Order: sequence, then C-alpha cells, then structure tokens
Amino acid sequence: MNPLDQLKERLPDHARDLRINLGVLGADGALTPRQRWGTALASALAARNADVIRVIAAAAAPHLDEPAAQAARAAASIMAMNNVYYRFVHFMGEASSYQTMPARLRMQVIGNPGVEHVDFELWCLAASVITGCESCVRSHEQVVIQNGLTAAHVHEAVRIAAIVHALAATLDGVDALTAR
Repeated sequence: MNPLDQLKERLPDHARDLRINLGVLGADGALTPRQRWGTALASALAARNADVIRVIAAAAAPHLDEPAAQAARAAASIMAMNNVYYRFVHFMGEASSYQTMPARLRMQVIGNPGVEHVDFELWCLAASVITGCESCVRSHEQVVIQNGLTAAHVHEAVRIAAIVHALAATLDGVDALTAR
C-alpha cells in the first residue's frame, strides 16, 4: 500500500469525503504534474502535520526535481513569515502607519526561486490560502494570472491546498483523540 493510501486509511468515517477528494492529487487537470505536486508539497508544509509532510514529499518526489522541491519548501517557508506580517498590516487597516513602513523582512527567494516564477507564485498562493492572509492571497493570485495561468489553474491549486489542509487537520484531530 502506498503511503498516501495509508494516510487515507487513518481517516475516520466522518472524513470519507476527504478520502475521495485526495484523488485530486494524482488526477490530470489544469495544472502540470510539477505544478500540482509543488502545490501539494507547499500546502503540506503550510498545514504542518509531520505525517502529511513526509507522505506528500515522498509522493511528490517523482514529479519534482530538486530545484522544484526546494522552491516549494521555500514558498511555504517565506509565506509562513510574510503571511503573519502582511495579515497584521491588513488587520490594522489602510489608515494605520504600518501601511507605509517597510517590512524589512528578507525575501530574496521571491526574486530568485530557482523555478519558473509563475510556479513559485502558485505555491506561495497555496500556502497563503492555508494560513489565511487575504492580501497575500490576492497578490499572488494576481501575479499568477498576469503570468499566463487562468482561474482554472488557481482553482485547482486552491482545491489542492484545501484538501491537504483538511487531511492535516483531520489527522491532527484523530491523533489528539487517540492520545493517551
């Protein structure tokens, strides 16, 4: 049994829809396999469940060369920082002085991610959706669309992020309920 199927088996009956939805990771769609699996890896890292990260990383490995895997990890990492910062700025509103202050956060990977810029932005979008930063989601979606992807590409990436996040959250819940 492959590791992704092993995670499916751990899902309780109340999450049976999630078992079915996990099939989207291997299904053909608007995204290339590299975009799909990079999205899944960045999403797993953003969702922060160790088992999900290990399994998604293993499942993604045949579809991602090392620069792409590194870029997906970098997207999750940089968004873990940026989403907190820019969500705060957004919460404080346009009238706050924080809007005009420079972030002063090092973000060089955004300028040189080691893969096609549009793929990296797509992976940043997926991580940002999971961590819930509206301004980052809007910004990355705009860049993705401006660089030639469509609403269908964005929709598929967000669906992947939602499914991977739900997998991580559900397994965290299962683990919490069965811990002694």
